[in-house]
Amino acid sequence: MIENWKELLGNGRSAGAALAKANPKMVAGFQALAAGQNGNGALDAKTRELIALAVAVTTRCESCIAAHASAARAAGVSEAELADALGTAIALNAGASYAFSFRALEAFNQFEPKP
Repeated sequence: MIENWKELLGNGRSAGAALAKANPKMVAGFQALAAGQNGNGALDAKTRELIALAVAVTTRCESCIAAHASAARAAGVSEAELADALGTAIALNAGASYAFSFRALEAFNQFEPKP
């Protein structure tokens, strides 16, 4: 096992509660942002959770993975659906690295000393 995701989810929620006590306005704002997700209702819960897990993987957010894996299971996401979504995340993240490599090379070249 790589990680105990149920334990991580619980620990993350406890840490979130501590942050809410220390900075209630910020946490309230974050909760409002999350509540506004899918405001127009065009996506079903399964689709939202598949997107959320794919994004969580590309941003390397373990707490997000734990929260959205739990929500995806509750929304009825199948392992095959998740595998397809993760395949898309893998392909996109590699593509993003490729595209941002252009930027890094360009930036590097712009810092070449002038003779």
